[in-house]
Amino acid sequence: MNNGNKLIAVVRLRGQVGVARKIKDTLAMLRLHKRYHCVIVPDTPSYRGMLQVVKDYVAFGEIDAETLAMLLRNRGRLVGNKPLTDEYIKEKTGYNSIEEFAKAVIEGKASLKDVPGLKPVFRLHPPRGGLKNIKWHYPMGSLGYHGKDICKLLYKMR
Repeated sequence: MNNGNKLIAVVRLRGQVGVARKIKDTLAMLRLHKRYHCVIVPDTPSYRGMLQVVKDYVAFGEIDAETLAMLLRNRGRLVGNKPLTDEYIKEKTGYNSIEEFAKAVIEGKASLKDVPGLKPVFRLHPPRGGLKNIKWHYPMGSLGYHGKDICKLLYKMR
């Protein structure tokens, strides 16, 4: 449960060549080992501090229920690289669909950890239409804090 805190989507946009050790370790703690990998984390001071360290390598912002449902449906994977389905969600969590489960997660009534076997990392497609720039911060480029606009980036990477 996220106790009413917002959830933050974090997407790694830059590779690992020439990355400082502190940043590399923080990216590893966030489970962002490769480009275009995404994780969903709670909005806590600890995670905010970690995001401040890696802000030059990732894009992050608050995710909404619709975008979380899209991520789970298109990129959610179970152990064995099986896709996440409505039937699996219904069987394991009691929610009728992925959309209903995503809404419950955003409201804090459920957690992504409630789905047994769900991989914590979403492997995204490179953004359709490309990124703005991976050397500058948002709004001039694609790095750093996006706020609610992270949903637009995630939609491009569906």
